[in-house]
Amino acid sequence: MNANLTPVDWAKRPILEKYADFTGRAPRAEYWWYLLGLIIAAVILSIIESILGLKGMVIGIYGPLTALLWLGTIVPSLAVGTRRLHDTGRSGWWQLLAYCPYLLLLLFRPGAGAGIGAMALAGVLSLVALVCAIIVLVLMALPSNPGENRYGPNPLGDAGPAIAAE
Repeated sequence: MNANLTPVDWAKRPILEKYADFTGRAPRAEYWWYLLGLIIAAVILSIIESILGLKGMVIGIYGPLTALLWLGTIVPSLAVGTRRLHDTGRSGWWQLLAYCPYLLLLLFRPGAGAGIGAMALAGVLSLVALVCAIIVLVLMALPSNPGENRYGPNPLGDAGPAIAAE
């Protein structure tokens, strides 16, 4: 693996080279450049949808172009997230921590005439979702395990921190 890839190369890698590869490890650069590229694409598509008047057509939140982007990138996003967690020595299942509260929020979304109990439940689930997302964010930002771990060799090839010669 070449550690001298450009940011664009890192961002394209999860889609073009490792679309559904849930094995191995991904360095921080691969994960974060991919995520930045995905966010930029979503913002651009959202602006286009706003100009065309397509905003909020899908589930009341997304436009059709943004929804297609999310559907097309869900597999590589989960794959690169799994490989990133593998790089820190953790299972890819930790990602569920970030997704489960949001799925519960979609199921228990209070309507216009909802009572105080439903609103309180939605508030608690929102708070839990925020805390879980922060935990997963911290896990993704942790440095790689030096050398080899149970998920494979270090993708950058270094065996550990460099020691200065005396």
